[in-house]
Amino acid sequence: MLNIVLVEPEIPNNTGNIGRLCVGTESRLHLIHPFGFVINDKNLKRSGLDYWIHLDVTEYQNVTEWMFQIPDKSRVFLMSSHASKSIYDAKFQDGDWLVFGKESVGLSTEVLALFENHLTIPMSPLIRSFNIANSVAFVVGEAKRQIGLSV
Repeated sequence: MLNIVLVEPEIPNNTGNIGRLCVGTESRLHLIHPFGFVINDKNLKRSGLDYWIHLDVTEYQNVTEWMFQIPDKSRVFLMSSHASKSIYDAKFQDGDWLVFGKESVGLSTEVLALFENHLTIPMSPLIRSFNIANSVAFVVGEAKRQIGLSV
């Protein structure tokens, strides 16, 4: 099972869509506070539809609290549009941690400094980044393809 981590998510619709993706791909969702919304926000539930009740989700008050849950820090992959290594060059395994930053600025330099594996999704130079829900779908799809699980 993959672990999807959202650090300080800001937009409820994105988090709802990612939660729905996690249910559909049998992935766990980890949410790190502070959020830009209330977890029972109607937009979050609308995006997650009625799948939210099936979601394996854990909330953490901060990055430090979340880090105590990680058994092998070498299996943590941080997504950044500034990384040089592509998600297609990574070797994903079941149980990996796929980490995404807040919609407005991505992951902070402090969080990026905590782990070595930084990945990017190849994209046209005409855009700065993909929508976070789309980014999670790209990375989860590639990871699932590599580990031989159906998406």
